[in-house]
Amino acid sequence: QVQLVESGGGSVQPGGSLRLSCAASGFTLDDRLIGWFRQAPGKEREGVSCISSSGHVTHYPASLKGRFTISRDMIKNTVYLQMNNLKHDDTAVYYCATADGLDHNACYLRGVMYDYWGQGTQVTVSS
Repeated sequence: QVQLVESGGGSVQPGGSLRLSCAASGFTLDDRLIGWFRQAPGKEREGVSCISSSGHVTHYPASLKGRFTISRDMIKNTVYLQMNNLKHDDTAVYYCATADGLDHNACYLRGVMYDYWGQGTQVTVSS
């Protein structure tokens, strides 16, 4: 059974950092790609990063490139999202999701491409 469990959210001041974790079970990361998404109150869901099943391809929206970094630990079967220089606008519930990695060198920032989702973790950036 495919499951994703996010952790690592919390409250942080502007300019601070957080590392989110997405622990996967029921599959291995070399079979499926992982995406991170976020949704703030009153706003549409936004893709913030993804990593292909090969691990060789990552994507970020231009607005976040340089501040967010996705990585994975194959032994722990966990994907991480390192978020630096956090801003008020980064406040949201963050979700990880997975899709079949048939194309080992593809990943997507569109949520409709994903079929399993975690429960989310809250990130609040506040002074």
